[in-house]
Amino acid sequence: QVQLVESGGGLVQAGDSLRVPCAAPRPPFSSYAMGWFRQAPGKQRELVAALSGGGSTSYADSVKGRSTSPRDNVKNMVYLQMNSLKPEDTAMYYCAEARGMVLTTRVDEYDYWGQGTQVTVSS
Repeated sequence: QVQLVESGGGLVQAGDSLRVPCAAPRPPFSSYAMGWFRQAPGKQRELVAALSGGGSTSYADSVKGRSTSPRDNVKNMVYLQMNSLKPEDTAMYYCAEARGMVLTTRVDEYDYWGQGTQVTVSS
């Protein structure tokens, strides 16, 4: 069973920056697309960022221009860097690994998930 592990969440103030790392141990890491999702209480899980195995990215409109998601294929790590955080960014954040290498925005194409890390942005 592949276990992804997120860390780095916490309580921050509006306007702050936060980087959330995710360790994804399944080799070869570069063969799998990755994604970041978030879920706020009472809302559906939504895609934040999607990455191909080669590093191409796609971001949700709600975070575009404020977030980046680099991957380190040597360390088997992917990161979600969020800047200019807003209270509406408050959610549980999950990283996920897809079954293929091609970037995908479909939640049903992600096979492995982390346990999530809470990000709370105070106003």
